[in-house]
Amino acid sequence: MPVSNPMNRREFVKKSAATGAAVAAASAVGTGTAEAAVEPAHHGHGHHHRTWSFSILGTTDLHSHVFDWDYYTDAPYKDAKGNSVGVARVATLVKQQREAKGEDRVLLVDAGDIIQGTSLAYYYARVDPITGTAGAGGHKGPMHPMAVAMNHMRYDAAALGNHEFNYGIELLRKFESQCRFPLLGANALDAKTLRPAFAPYTVKRIRVPGAPDIKVGILGLTNPGIALWDKDNVGGKMVFPGLVEQAKKYVPRLRALGCDVVFLTDHSGLDGSSSYGDELPYIENASNLVAEKVPGIDAILVGHTHVEVSSYTVKNEETGKEVVLSEPYCYGMRLTVFDFDLEFERGQWKVTKVAAQTLDPKGVDEDPEVVRLLDADHELVVKYVNTPVGTCTEDLSAAESCWKDVPVMDFIQEVQMKEVAKGLSAADAALPLISVAAPFSRTADIPAGDVTIRDIAGLYVYDNTLYGKKLTGAQLKDYLEYAAKYYHQVPSGTKVDTATLTNANSFWDYMYDVASGVDYEIDIAQPEGSRIKNLSYQGAPVAADQVFVVAVNNYRANGGSGYPHIASAEIAYSSANEIRQLMIDYVTEKKSLNPADFAAVNWKLTQDGTPVF
Repeated sequence: MPVSNPMNRREFVKKSAATGAAVAAASAVGTGTAEAAVEPAHHGHGHHHRTWSFSILGTTDLHSHVFDWDYYTDAPYKDAKGNSVGVARVATLVKQQREAKGEDRVLLVDAGDIIQGTSLAYYYARVDPITGTAGAGGHKGPMHPMAVAMNHMRYDAAALGNHEFNYGIELLRKFESQCRFPLLGANALDAKTLRPAFAPYTVKRIRVPGAPDIKVGILGLTNPGIALWDKDNVGGKMVFPGLVEQAKKYVPRLRALGCDVVFLTDHSGLDGSSSYGDELPYIENASNLVAEKVPGIDAILVGHTHVEVSSYTVKNEETGKEVVLSEPYCYGMRLTVFDFDLEFERGQWKVTKVAAQTLDPKGVDEDPEVVRLLDADHELVVKYVNTPVGTCTEDLSAAESCWKDVPVMDFIQEVQMKEVAKGLSAADAALPLISVAAPFSRTADIPAGDVTIRDIAGLYVYDNTLYGKKLTGAQLKDYLEYAAKYYHQVPSGTKVDTATLTNANSFWDYMYDVASGVDYEIDIAQPEGSRIKNLSYQGAPVAADQVFVVAVNNYRANGGSGYPHIASAEIAYSSANEIRQLMIDYVTEKKSLNPADFAAVNWKLTQDGTPVF
């Protein structure tokens, strides 16, 4: 496809702009709380109350989506629900909100996961890392596209997300230095001093003519899972206590500073769940608990879980006060609007009402200034991902990867095993080596003919690095049993429908590991926990005490998705090399991707021993 393809995106936007802008303007005006009447200030003891309203706008999990573009498909972003992505459109909504409500009555906040997630993010972290400094007198090295966009949009604050740490603390600090707004993390502490490693909060003032400013305290909290998921980057340097613990410390501090409104931005979902089992003492998705257990909070912008929760209220157990929470989906697909009404009573501002809702930027025009600022960066990355690195002998599709052992998954496993094998000690090299990997994307496809960076990146969409960990045969069987709860039970004699077979137990595709190097069957007619049959290595049954080296990504190796044994397993190999880059290197080096080199069917689904496919 021609590199100039993004022009189509702009033409498409221009076409839709005429209809979209009118609709958006109408909706933007309709969303504000009615302009509260401002009565003249009364000196003396009259009973007239002054009222004022303002809004806090929120985004989250932007994952470096600037434009409505999918670098992996080289086309405008598409999903089943017709969402559009990117802060370029959100910027237009923000502008409309400021116009409708007044510049000085709108704050803009993000809840984290900003600098990782697209080829654009990868390019400025690894291919041409950001070195530039913001502001006058700054030197001219690369600026992070998200810093450029968010500075232009005049963000007031952003919470740190767990993915902020993926490229190491140094790159995060560089990004922080390029932002004209603080990155907040009251529960990201220096490991040695236990003092905050980032600003815990910021205080903003809403000016009210003829009355004291409204002081808005914004407290940022990040995800304790960072300690596991990015252990390699943060271990010994930073620690991440729980959200509730730190909110209990800082909310009273903000009230003591005279804040009339206390607003939290949490990179943490609102259902109290955890994906890392009991590996950590702190809860991953704790926003509801923060609202419930910590008095003095007015509203919380929620992130991390990539869902849309337009408005959700939690009653504080101590005060009985309702706390309003909202999560605006991810990638810039929604913008949350929190509307606050206040009344000036006995010399201070009191919040009388908080309401939240989400707006959909689909159909509005991209902010022309964001386009102007970042078009060149975008085009550069489009060119980079479309660079051919080799050829492929046949089409390799991931469409059936969730229920069949397909060659494209064996490509990942082959690369992982080859790399781990290179780095093992002589003693560990004598052990059987196997690999586990998950089918991240059912839409991934490596075409016959030229293979580009984006073809490979589309198959491996995370910036994971590689580990070799040691598991016994018994532990490996437990591991595979845990993975097999991904399938719904389908009794013998019942036809298997792939449309309803997978994702049992809210176990998503990226959580489902399959193994290569051992042979096994998954009997979906059996209940969970007794599905793995005929587990063998090179033709012999796997012994309970047999020791394997398992090639596995860092997310899983450090406890991600709650797999048993792996987090505490002995490390035989670890590296900072990204698996995706190793895959690109493999094709670049061999010049050809040929399934004959690595494809083998070593696992299959059965019903009472009879193969399903």
